[in-house]
Amino acid sequence: LHPGRLIRDVCDMVDKDTIFVTDVGQHQMWAAQYIKHKETRHFLSSGGLGTMGYGYGAAIGAQAAFPEKRVVHFTGDASFHMNLNEACTAVSEEMPIITVILNNQVLGMVYQWQTAFYGRRYSSTTPERKTDFVKVIEGFGGKGFHVDTEEGFKEAFKQALQEKGPVWICCDIDREIKVLPMIPNGGTVDDMILE
Repeated sequence: LHPGRLIRDVCDMVDKDTIFVTDVGQHQMWAAQYIKHKETRHFLSSGGLGTMGYGYGAAIGAQAAFPEKRVVHFTGDASFHMNLNEACTAVSEEMPIITVILNNQVLGMVYQWQTAFYGRRYSSTTPERKTDFVKVIEGFGGKGFHVDTEEGFKEAFKQALQEKGPVWICCDIDREIKVLPMIPNGGTVDDMILE
């Protein structure tokens, strides 16, 4: 699965009033690159503040403020581990937030930097967690899907749009997929990495 294609698929299946929320990491960058939104105040992200775990709380806040709008939360498996416990709030309040988990089983952005600039010397970026996100959300009382094909993702997302409570869609992605273009630390656009 390629993150950009999944994000484009989501954009094709939701209306223009959809509010998109991200955590922090590669998925945040892909969301900024691939989301096709035109409405102001419909993209919630902590920007460069590096607050892993920001997304689900922000999604719950957006859904509470705008119960008539669709809220889609993009996250990575590492960021989502920081606050997935908020599922109890989303389930209790019957908030139909759709969470798309881009699961590469690493701390993606830091892993990418350690690959590119530190000779693949990884430190604390490959926790090898085995979290079954479908079982976790079902344990809270929500709905979950695990997908590994684009067709499976589209079908799961269509079903998620019909649910009255929170839905998590866990998407397996390759840990070697990079966010590009990329400017190295201390570099300029002249130093941009394109592949």
